[in-house]
Amino acid sequence: MEDSIEMILQDYGRVLPTTKPHPVLSACTGALLTGLYGVWSLFALPGFSKIPWRLKVPYLPSSKDQTLNTMKLLEGRTGRLADLGSGDGRLVFAASSAGFQCTGFEINSILLAYARSKAQWTGVPFSQATFIKKDFWKTDLSKYNNVTAFLAPGVMETLGQKLMKELPDDARVIACRFPFPNWPHQSSAGTGLDQTWAYDISTVRSSLRNVSSTVV
Repeated sequence: MEDSIEMILQDYGRVLPTTKPHPVLSACTGALLTGLYGVWSLFALPGFSKIPWRLKVPYLPSSKDQTLNTMKLLEGRTGRLADLGSGDGRLVFAASSAGFQCTGFEINSILLAYARSKAQWTGVPFSQATFIKKDFWKTDLSKYNNVTAFLAPGVMETLGQKLMKELPDDARVIACRFPFPNWPHQSSAGTGLDQTWAYDISTVRSSLRNVSSTVV
């Protein structure tokens, strides 16, 4: 979105003199930019006022390859899956089709409504794919043995601390694009922006305990 706005401004500067901008075109350009920002904010910002600033993450959809890589790392797994920040639900739908009982956590009302509507249109059973408007930071995730997260690098350490406290030993966590710092991963899939990492909580706990004992 920012790139699009910058291109509009560059085109505007080439067409019109920068010293005496035409008032009508100035007003139209301003209205266009305001509209573009408004549309973007509808998808990226709803619910942000309820989340601490350091934990805010704007909406960015998973790519097809990223979703496929996530499912590769979940092969052989079963049970309940939590998708943290489920967006339009694409990962939840992929996981539910593989037999997982999925819950998508999403605070964006528009994306939540879209995902719920798509679930109804496609006939996905409620028991297989549930989308809830709830802050996962304030939710106990101990009942899930699979967790997926495509968030932002600035929150991964804090998320890791939460998951270490709450998840059972047999849980697996999939991080999309941004890995957990200081966590040893079990495996990974893909490269670049589509890369995903799999972490087994029991292995992570054991590794961190060894590190702590070595430091002491």
